[in-house]
Amino acid sequence: MSNGFGFSFPSDGRDDDDDNRRDGDNPFGAFGFNFGGQQGGGFGDILNQFGQMLSGMGDSMNSAEAGAAVNYDMATRTARQHIGKQNSISEGDRNAVEESVRLADLWLNDATTLPTSEGRIEAWNAEDWLENTMAMWKRLVSPVAEQMNRAQLDSMPAEAREMLGPMAQMFNQINSMQFGLQLGHALGDLSVQSLTGSDFGLPVAPAGTTAILPGNIAKISRDLNVPGQEVLVYIAARETARQRLFKHVPWLVERLVSSVEEYAAGLEIDTSHLEEAARGLDLESNDPAAIQDAIQQMQGMDLSPRIRSRNAGATARMETLLALVEGWVDLVVTESLKERFPSEVAMTEAWRRRRATGGSAEQAFAKVVGIEFATPRVDKATDLWTRVTNAVGIERRDKVWDHPDFLPTAEHLENPAAFIDALLDDAPDTKFDEEIAKLEEMLRNEPSTEEREEGDGLDDGRDDGTEL
Repeated sequence: MSNGFGFSFPSDGRDDDDDNRRDGDNPFGAFGFNFGGQQGGGFGDILNQFGQMLSGMGDSMNSAEAGAAVNYDMATRTARQHIGKQNSISEGDRNAVEESVRLADLWLNDATTLPTSEGRIEAWNAEDWLENTMAMWKRLVSPVAEQMNRAQLDSMPAEAREMLGPMAQMFNQINSMQFGLQLGHALGDLSVQSLTGSDFGLPVAPAGTTAILPGNIAKISRDLNVPGQEVLVYIAARETARQRLFKHVPWLVERLVSSVEEYAAGLEIDTSHLEEAARGLDLESNDPAAIQDAIQQMQGMDLSPRIRSRNAGATARMETLLALVEGWVDLVVTESLKERFPSEVAMTEAWRRRRATGGSAEQAFAKVVGIEFATPRVDKATDLWTRVTNAVGIERRDKVWDHPDFLPTAEHLENPAAFIDALLDDAPDTKFDEEIAKLEEMLRNEPSTEEREEGDGLDDGRDDGTEL
């Protein structure tokens, strides 16, 4: 079931345990066939997926990307089918986007020292989003899919790998098409729900591009008691703030991508639960009742392979970084709009609800990249940046982005005072500096020894009546 990314807040039917699910469960349901359990889908669903895959097999087998871990040609075609016919961007919508971005950019100058990104301003429809973000999705998806293929082969018994031998290439091509099919469905879904080029704090738009999707914004505006132009300006402000970060914090994008690559490098498949289930099914026994009982128990089990990463810490670092990005955006947008924007409070609350009910980075990663991680603690990050601003000011706060080692850690999100104390310890003693400056000024204005002696002589001449 797809997650909702719009302000209509559809429920995805998951409970709290699902939301907190991490590496112990299969985070690759978006890629592979689903065999029972929560990953759902009966045998008919599997055949339906397989039929869709075979329908495009001729062209895909012969495409330039057929040997890749993900068949992106199939992904693109599948996504376009999902998107359907799109209206082109009107001149009026394009002008509205440009004016909203420029206005928001001007207002942001009061809330941050990071300068404007000075990039391109573009209005996209869903198909534009798909075409322009595909390059970054490839960077994010490919390392995970490649390592997943290796992990699948490594998990096979040696005898099975030997038997696979000549069929290995076809096996890889089928995997590649299956990954492409599932990726296409996920990207098609996101394309009709995304509002900007970096909607979830993920920099998937080309560098230097501030992209807004006015058609998708118009759809969600109908559910809000806010004028459409104000919704557009608010969303433009969020996107413009992110672009300032992505432009002037050059390590930020690469740090996010490298976290995905690090996670992928440690992927491994755990099939111990399958082996345990197989041991419980003793087909050699002559007890039909016991066999039937074992089969019934297996019917309710999730028999899909469980994927873990030895580098699970990479996802924790990614969670923290995404939280810090969106928390900073929350603060600077609020500070820049609150005195100028009648519906700022309503829009901020709507955005938080959107994030809590599907419009978030972790949902996009699980849906498209195949990595599940906990919800970034954006509210805690916003609170931390607010306290930092109150303690050391806007300029010192924004200089924290100069180097990744300067950023708050996950522990600081829980204990902002510790991070603020560290900033204050590093900050110069302004009171001491003021006293030094006064002393230097006094010394500069004090007459020299020669001036004092000359002055003394002149006074003596005046006292005794000597004419000059």
